[in-house]
Amino acid sequence: MPWSSDHMKWLTNIKSYKTANNNDIVLLEFNYDETDTVAMSLWAKHFRNHYCLDDEIDKIKPAHMSRSEYLISYKFPGGNAPGPSIQSGDFSEILVSDYLAFTLNYWVPRTRYGSKTIKNESTKGSDVMGFKIVSPGTVSPSDSMIIVESKAQFSGQKPLPRLQVAIDDSIKDSTRIGESLNAIKQRLFDKNLLADANNISRFQDPVGSPYKEEYGAAALFLSSVYDEDEVKKTDSSKHPKAGNLALIVIHGNDMMNLVKRLYKLASDEA
Repeated sequence: MPWSSDHMKWLTNIKSYKTANNNDIVLLEFNYDETDTVAMSLWAKHFRNHYCLDDEIDKIKPAHMSRSEYLISYKFPGGNAPGPSIQSGDFSEILVSDYLAFTLNYWVPRTRYGSKTIKNESTKGSDVMGFKIVSPGTVSPSDSMIIVESKAQFSGQKPLPRLQVAIDDSIKDSTRIGESLNAIKQRLFDKNLLADANNISRFQDPVGSPYKEEYGAAALFLSSVYDEDEVKKTDSSKHPKAGNLALIVIHGNDMMNLVKRLYKLASDEA
């Protein structure tokens, strides 16, 4: 399988603190090591396969193009604006997906980026969706689904209210659950991942087959613009699920350099 959790060793849980309306925020720090070539290579492969599976790329790309040329030309965001902002957004969503999958033990389908038709556009729908099924093959009210909105700030001099924006966008998620689930299920069927597609079916009837519905908002910062006092001003009281809203903040040094390095490594090693 192309997926790897080796890079998660660089993500450290620092502490928890409160928003203005007393909602818990989990603070994490991402201290990556570019000199760890094994971990970086595994991560690049993991990252690349979100956009195009290694075992499918030769069937999809034009014959005259190398794998690297194809990924850069048609799959990976980049180049002029809005390329860099799409890069940082995709990177952040994937890292949050990894946190849900490898730290919080959700099943996170990896279907969001492979169907992009325009590389420098964000994929429509909810940013990250994760699932927990208590007993595969059966339906339990203890099964759960989480939907997380993610925002990033990897440049600038002053902190922006990225967590507040993620919370505000999360309010809209309840109106697009059906569309987002349908999109995931359809992509899984297209990949012939029938068991996974059927697992999504379990979450398409919340009235007839109830489950726990959870929400989250994540903000990722360059460490130099991360400001705890500013983040503490965040107010989640208007969110309809404020009492069950997971808030995540991640910061790290030189994050945009990491983003660009990861995309380059992912294409070079394709």
